[in-house]
Amino acid sequence: MKATDVSTRMTTAVLTAAGLLASGSSFAASPTLSTEVVVAKLESPWDMAFMKDGTMFFTEKCGGLSVRLPSGSINKLHGIGGSNGYASSSEDLFCDGQAGVMGVAIDPEFASNRFVYVYSSSNLDGNLANRVMRFKVDESFSNVSDRTDIVSDIGYKPKATNHPFGGPGAHNGGRIRFSPADGFLYVTTGDNHKGSAPQDPKYIGGKVLRIDRDGKAAPGNKPPAGFDPRVYTYGHRNPQGIAFRPGDNRPFTAENGPWHSDEVTALVNGGNAGWDPRPNVGGRKDCPDDYCGYSPNQMGAMDPKQRAAFMPMTDLKTYPNAMKPAWNNNGLSQGMFCNAFLTGAQWKDWNGQMVVGYAGIGIHGTPVANRLDVLSISADGLSSKRTEVSWPTATGRFRSVVLGPDGNLYVALEDQGKIIRVTPQ
Repeated sequence: MKATDVSTRMTTAVLTAAGLLASGSSFAASPTLSTEVVVAKLESPWDMAFMKDGTMFFTEKCGGLSVRLPSGSINKLHGIGGSNGYASSSEDLFCDGQAGVMGVAIDPEFASNRFVYVYSSSNLDGNLANRVMRFKVDESFSNVSDRTDIVSDIGYKPKATNHPFGGPGAHNGGRIRFSPADGFLYVTTGDNHKGSAPQDPKYIGGKVLRIDRDGKAAPGNKPPAGFDPRVYTYGHRNPQGIAFRPGDNRPFTAENGPWHSDEVTALVNGGNAGWDPRPNVGGRKDCPDDYCGYSPNQMGAMDPKQRAAFMPMTDLKTYPNAMKPAWNNNGLSQGMFCNAFLTGAQWKDWNGQMVVGYAGIGIHGTPVANRLDVLSISADGLSSKRTEVSWPTATGRFRSVVLGPDGNLYVALEDQGKIIRVTPQ
């Protein structure tokens, strides 16, 4: 089925240097930005991936995979069980809570193999898991075939639990990106509210994987002895963004914090991100469902620094060699969700800097974040300066930010059901 996209001018010249709320840094030559709706009336848009000609694959969490062609025509390719209007579907795919059809990536050799990859929740043969699936796109971009599950054992939280935010399908990670440097696929996975997951050598939740197009471990991965060889980094909570810095192509994750400290982290091959929510680690006591990410170790303190003292997002006391974050959102937890690097002279002083989006939540008195942050990250990846960009809309849960081949930033707004284009001037 085909539909036509929406290309309605939304806001013109709404964000200027004078209109920025700066925290820690300001820029003399910030771009003026305009926004435009590219696709509307979507069901929880989650991610996008571009070809050089502007063809855009995108996912909807409770729908499936679609493609927007350069003409503006949209083809609905592959949906979850029960989805309407898709050319094909898989009955084992589903959405529930935070789970569903999530990340999408295009093979660097698409011109010859026509492969596209999707990260989705699945109940294949009664086995609840998150999977990375490879599809082959037909020549007309109207359907996909040859589904191959290249990773089938990423953890999934199957039921509600006794701690806050305990619904099923929580903490899935779900971002997939090919590195421009090595051509391997990086896959972010969440801890699934499983206390042992981030530090568990065999459970691949709470990790970043680096794999080839068949799902095999990339040569050169350096996980600690005994770890699954697909692991590139471990000790993560819920990394839902990953991007590669122009110049050195170093991967950086954007990660949800507990009741404090969303983090951006420069990854080190074999590195530990320092998240360990197990009971009786670092002096903490038992916790509900053996997961200390919320209570009681985070309760009773409203100040972010006090909350972090209960249980750090990056526990440098227990893991002194853990990867240190470049940015911790001033100690706040606001649903950091996605990241991308801005490149091109049109971005002025933001050229080469990272943009980070938030899902707009406010935990226990922290302010709701409907914004993008622009981060100037140090060369060593250990510190950053932030410019906070107020968004010209009352609501906006930022699920994906992707730099398009036209040099503009594309943003998926889940609650508004839109993908918009942000153009610098």
